[in-house]
Amino acid sequence: MGTAYGTFAQIATAVLLWTPNAAFQPLPARSLGRHPTPSRLYSTGINTSFMWNAGLSYGKGSFAFYRNFNDMMKVFPDEDRQAYPEIFNLPKGVYEVRLNKPLGIVFEEIETGRGLYVQDLVEGGNAEREGTIRPGDVLVGMSAVKIVGAKYERRMIPARNFDFDTMVGAVSSNDPKWSCDDVMIMVERPGEADSTKVDQFMSFFEPPIDNPWKQPQ
Repeated sequence: MGTAYGTFAQIATAVLLWTPNAAFQPLPARSLGRHPTPSRLYSTGINTSFMWNAGLSYGKGSFAFYRNFNDMMKVFPDEDRQAYPEIFNLPKGVYEVRLNKPLGIVFEEIETGRGLYVQDLVEGGNAEREGTIRPGDVLVGMSAVKIVGAKYERRMIPARNFDFDTMVGAVSSNDPKWSCDDVMIMVERPGEADSTKVDQFMSFFEPPIDNPWKQPQ
């Protein structure tokens, strides 16, 4: 497909302008530790397994369709907000953006097969017109749709380790046939953000190891 700093920019421009037909493939499984299913974050020490569904419950519940961060968090009671204020606000230097397709973003891999940053914005494109994302921003989260049988979910997925193809699949999965008229993106701005704190925050969105989101499409 080309080198990380060679033809990727050309490929990224083509892909994100014309939105290809590609499937989202999840990242390799990673253990998070398990606890009994809770009703609140407060009762579990920020274990989020209760936010993820499987089996007959897949595609159901308050967290099955991600619209934006504030919408996702509105279901939690005040005791959670008081106990864990750090997870109810985006970390400093992290920006969440809603974009229609085509995004108008040129992504390049930071390392071959790992990590993406914004190399450029397409002049007059959706990202440039929206005005938040800047060249140099690092992709740390992206909405994606996962289909299991006749059911589907849309989630915000940690994206710091996305390769180029995984990003393309995530973008493409946000399709109108799954009630998606946008793509939600989280970026980290170097010089503003603390990457360690950002990664801790993004772990809130990590699927449990045995969840369908960790299984191949």
